[in-house]
Amino acid sequence: MTPEFENIEKVDPRSIWSHEAHDFTPWLAENLDRLGEAVGIDLELVAREAVVGGFSLDILAKDLGRNSNVIIENQLGSTDHDHLGKLITYASGYDADVVMWISTEIREEHRQALDWLNQRTDSKTDFFGVTIEIIRIGDSKPALQFKVAVSPNEWQKNRKKDSTAQGSERSELYRTYFQELIDELREKHKFTSARKGQPQNWYSFSSGRRSFTYGHSFAAKGNVRVEIYIDSGDLENNKHRFDELFQNREVIESELQEKLTWERLDDKRACRIALYREGSIEWSSEELQMLRDWAIQRLLRFKQVFGKRPELV
Repeated sequence: MTPEFENIEKVDPRSIWSHEAHDFTPWLAENLDRLGEAVGIDLELVAREAVVGGFSLDILAKDLGRNSNVIIENQLGSTDHDHLGKLITYASGYDADVVMWISTEIREEHRQALDWLNQRTDSKTDFFGVTIEIIRIGDSKPALQFKVAVSPNEWQKNRKKDSTAQGSERSELYRTYFQELIDELREKHKFTSARKGQPQNWYSFSSGRRSFTYGHSFAAKGNVRVEIYIDSGDLENNKHRFDELFQNREVIESELQEKLTWERLDDKRACRIALYREGSIEWSSEELQMLRDWAIQRLLRFKQVFGKRPELV
């Protein structure tokens, strides 16, 4: 029997989104998780059409893993010099650590420009060139794929970091610890899109909602914690959500089978609900693996319990 195959047809993105600003940018703002999965970063929307002087940036987002600004400039067409200039202006205006240029085609001269920026900037700054590809197989619905055409060269970035003595031994211990943690969360549990551990004592993960994030950190006094961090951007809203959850704490703790620490943080905008235990980054590799296992199990349980709570919708 001779196998039969359908034809693959490329679809013009403008047949899906007729207007870049009115159609594509709003769609992308609501689907940042798809872009984040492609580039390996947990992204959270901060604002659309964010103002920079007399211009407006398409999307301002946050890299939850390192709590830093991400700028995203869209172009439903081939890249051009005008958008390259805007990209640099917006990156400067928001002191961005991650800069993304989304287009249907990246011209070779702009690919080289992004590569050059990745080579010349410090280890904290990452430039991405991402193309949109839409295909249809036979009579099927169109399928979208983000393809990363330009990304940071991690070997070059790490070498630059080492040569400028920016990384301490303790920072590298944190980086290694969290790299192994996020790899397991991503590959085994589909918990995160993040791919890059940071030289810091904490890591935050998207919950899929703007009202809160999940987190794991090395806290003070030889403790570590797993938490949900409630911060919708509005103090009253945060305290209201926390108070509603606190009223149901017995049900929540019963589902988790854990006694939680409830931190309203009245001197801050955000609130925290956490689980603490002893732990230090200076522990042996075997003890750190045990700590990672503990954190992963609790993060998964937190997602199972808090992810469905109506107070956090």
